[in-house]
Amino acid sequence: MTAPTERRIALPHLALAAQVWGDDAAPPLLALHGWLDNAGSFALLAPLLAQRFHVIALDLPGHGHSDHLAPGAQYHYLDYVRVVLETADALQLDRYTLLGHSMGAGIAALVAAAAPQRIERLRLIEGLGPLGDDGSQTLKRFREAFVSRADSTKPLRVFRDIEQAVNARVTVSRLAADLARPIVTRALIETHGGWQWRSDPRLTHKSAVRQAESQIHTILRGIEAPAALLLAKPATTYLPTAPMQARVDCVANMVVSHLDGGHHLHLEQPVAVAAWVEAAV
Repeated sequence: MTAPTERRIALPHLALAAQVWGDDAAPPLLALHGWLDNAGSFALLAPLLAQRFHVIALDLPGHGHSDHLAPGAQYHYLDYVRVVLETADALQLDRYTLLGHSMGAGIAALVAAAAPQRIERLRLIEGLGPLGDDGSQTLKRFREAFVSRADSTKPLRVFRDIEQAVNARVTVSRLAADLARPIVTRALIETHGGWQWRSDPRLTHKSAVRQAESQIHTILRGIEAPAALLLAKPATTYLPTAPMQARVDCVANMVVSHLDGGHHLHLEQPVAVAAWVEAAV
């Protein structure tokens, strides 16, 4: 596995960590990971893409080695869009390829709609836009978001070693241990008596607001870059086919492909996914 270079990126209100592969002079590619993952999610894919791109895999705020938000602040999906655009500014990227997985794919789609002139191509793995709201759970979700959370001050679990943490992640994600390890090792911090997750516990808090599906469709229609979506086969349970197709129909000339595997296709089949990223649309 090719070792990445670590990079720190200063933004106006916080600093992000990133792992970087490839020649600085190559076309830039920003890679955005999924929820509670980190830049380690691209540990197998990025070295393959580095033959063509300058790959910059971010740790999004609250994840990996990036800063957490200030005390009292909450993580909102749309704020990540601004973070990505500010990161591109800090890196002086006028145009770049945007690659996202899961939550990162949702963010990438919104970035492409917000600043279409800056996106060279858009590649999305297992995601297209944020979680939507059909209205059925709006009030319940709204109230739950403002309930005082007893777990906010609960001590974090301490793992005796990294392997125990890997096993915990495998149990939750069904990802093979060797594939989960790059994410897990980056997600841990050594502490007295073992290891703890370094991600911000507030990432698990419920959001008071989700966009209506009709709003998401309108935003997706603003994507102008050549776009491709890669979905797992069989379909992931929380990405139902009909709503996903309705979103796909909003994006002009989007090419949809399917690949045998689970939600982390880029870890399970990095060679095939690298070929898909590089393919012309």
